[in-house]
Amino acid sequence: MAACILIADDDAVQRRLVENMVQKCGYEALVVDSGDAAIAALTAADAPTIDAVMLDLVMPGLDGMGVLAKIREAGLNVPVIVQTAHGGIDNVVSAMRAGAQDFVVKPVGLERLQVSLRNALNTSALKGELQRIRHSREGKLTFADIITRSQTMTAVLRTAQKAAASTIPVLIEGESGVGKELFARAIHGSSERKTKPFVAVNCGAIPDNLVESILFGHEKGAFTGATERHMGKFVEASGGTLFLDEVSELPLTAQVKLLRALQEGTVEAVGGRKPVKVDVRIISATNRKLLDRVKGGQFREDLFYRLHVLPLTIPPLRMRREDIPHLLRHFLARFCAEENRPITGISGEAMALLSQLDWPGNIRQLENAVYRAVVMSDTDQLDITDFPQAAAQSLATSEARHQSAEPLIIGPGAHSTVPAMVSGNEIPIAPLSSAGTLAMLASNGEVRPLEEMETEIIRFAISHYRGQMSEVARRLKIGRSTLYRKIDEAAANAPAADDAN
Repeated sequence: MAACILIADDDAVQRRLVENMVQKCGYEALVVDSGDAAIAALTAADAPTIDAVMLDLVMPGLDGMGVLAKIREAGLNVPVIVQTAHGGIDNVVSAMRAGAQDFVVKPVGLERLQVSLRNALNTSALKGELQRIRHSREGKLTFADIITRSQTMTAVLRTAQKAAASTIPVLIEGESGVGKELFARAIHGSSERKTKPFVAVNCGAIPDNLVESILFGHEKGAFTGATERHMGKFVEASGGTLFLDEVSELPLTAQVKLLRALQEGTVEAVGGRKPVKVDVRIISATNRKLLDRVKGGQFREDLFYRLHVLPLTIPPLRMRREDIPHLLRHFLARFCAEENRPITGISGEAMALLSQLDWPGNIRQLENAVYRAVVMSDTDQLDITDFPQAAAQSLATSEARHQSAEPLIIGPGAHSTVPAMVSGNEIPIAPLSSAGTLAMLASNGEVRPLEEMETEIIRFAISHYRGQMSEVARRLKIGRSTLYRKIDEAAANAPAADDAN
């Protein structure tokens, strides 16, 4: 799923023009005609995720500066590119101080818009990664920190959000690397316990003879080597959340004591004489089918039902491939910043390969593959050769080599330039392509002549403004003589186009 750009402009012709260019840049466009509608689209509970905003500064009612203020008040981190027909320095300064990331003057050209959107999305991805890392360290991760656009994840997220509003025990199932701990931290960070401790325990990494000591604590001298008192993870997490990762690996003897702790709300340290009251919210996770472990006699049935109150199953990455481009953007932005590497993107051929692989290690494997590629690459764009392990892991590789996808670009290319500013009369109605030719890509991938794009926009403007040619020329920022000339050229070319059909 491509990034979604919200376009807010009260001028129908300008909305149509910017929408067309945004789609030609490879993004999805969501169009509104007022500032109030823009805020509604950004804050609605069931609204699609907005990656960037193209915002007109001058609108009736709530204008662009008002929208920027409300975005700031709502704590939204979406990047905003403001556009206006009045390019005074005061407008630029005011918009930037209000939180805008970039500023363009109408009518903006395709290349200028493409660079601006690319930079906005790149900066947003890097800020998102930095915020995610900071939230993780501070124990404040929320569902906004989970990168997903997949429809298969919608129900999982909705269930997890409801679980966060209570203290119900949650069992998270899913393959290794899908982000089970991330979900557990998001549930904790969105709950009333978010200011209390989040304690994670990897049950599969604890020796059998130390499980009880780690979970419930021990008294000094309780066993050989117990030189001091240890309070245990349950007491450490009291008031907050205890995350039992790989809970299926607990030995049966420890399962008995865990069941009692959950039933009674108390724990008794090894060597202790008095139980200690604890208030702990339990979230457990496993990469195995826990019910199968119960049937096989490796996991207690009564403990299973204590943990399996609200199950969440996170689908593997191969079942939500539309998340791969967004994950790649975030990982690439982060690792390029961490390693100080000037890599601008991933080639279309490599994107096709990465999007078709099964990724048995899921998100963790994808993250490691990008990390290795960033460190080892000698060029400014990652290609298939930079992902040798990924290329060798699946039979899909041979198919992917014969296919292509949209390249992922996180920064301006080596030869990318912003066109110089020219007068309004010299700016074409539909801007030139990046190659400078009079053609543009249609949504189906076919090359569409620029003249057709101009004719479509002119016809739409004439219809919208009811034949008022002076208003049409003013809105399109071209002279009336130029407008009439283009109409005559379109009429002259129409018979030839019909004969060709």
